[in-house]
Amino acid sequence: MSGYGSRGYGNPAGGGPANPPSSGYTFASPVPPQGYPYAQPGPPPGYPYAPPYPPVPPPRAEPSRARKILRGLYNPFYAAQRTFRPSRPGMVDDQAVRKLQLWRTGLGLVAWVILMVTYDAVASGSGVRGVASERLDQSWSSVLVLVCTFPVVVGAFGAAARDDLRRVYLRRALRPLGSVLAIMVSMGTGALAMAPELAGLRDAVGLPGKIVILVLCLWSIGFALYGIGLSLVHVFRTADIHEVLPPILAGVLVWELALLDVITGAYDRVPTGARVAFILGAPLTVTALSCWELYRLRRYHGLTLRSALRR
Repeated sequence: MSGYGSRGYGNPAGGGPANPPSSGYTFASPVPPQGYPYAQPGPPPGYPYAPPYPPVPPPRAEPSRARKILRGLYNPFYAAQRTFRPSRPGMVDDQAVRKLQLWRTGLGLVAWVILMVTYDAVASGSGVRGVASERLDQSWSSVLVLVCTFPVVVGAFGAAARDDLRRVYLRRALRPLGSVLAIMVSMGTGALAMAPELAGLRDAVGLPGKIVILVLCLWSIGFALYGIGLSLVHVFRTADIHEVLPPILAGVLVWELALLDVITGAYDRVPTGARVAFILGAPLTVTALSCWELYRLRRYHGLTLRSALRR
């Protein structure tokens, strides 16, 4: 009789041990161990299934300083972004306020166009050129007023701060001051190419020099026009000094421009009521936006004018 019968180590059905031996040894079921080199009872964890989260791509490497300079040489808009946008590390940037500033600038431009069209300021081609020239002159006036206002407000801000903060704010003011100088240099480059007083210089350099001056002038026009818009939105990157400074400087600037419009008689073709509403609409809107920006800086970021001056 087979050893796996009733007198052996197995029962007649071939199941588990019916009569284990009396020697005291215990025999385990023939299950192979679960480690290497034996196969696992199921697929390895996570395979062939997809990972629970998609793979995160590695961060892009920051371009070198030389590559940034090279890109700015052939792209004036990139150079304007690097020059007129604040970039201080750790600076608070409230995106809600930035979007409202862009909307305010766009709506102001639309309102100005509607005002000119309504009162027949652009009824002809010469009117279009006259309005465009007037708007460009106003933009230059805004920049020039801001250039004159900038050192006064920044100087008063630094003078009111504590002694240990004055050096910090003075060091931070170098980049905003550099953006002011960049605007002035770009304006001078346009004069170099178009001023009749410099015709002798253009003739002296010959054709190659004229080509270089022309290319430099075109680059400066793109840089200056885009830089004017960025300067008015970011207030000559004064957030690099402190976050509370741009709304304060913007409020001062816009009332100066309104006073300048009154003195120079801007929008003389517009009726008195619409003219007053249009001249006062910009400073009132910008003042309200500046107050709301100061409120958000105090409420959500704990930044106030008093804490900035450490008073």
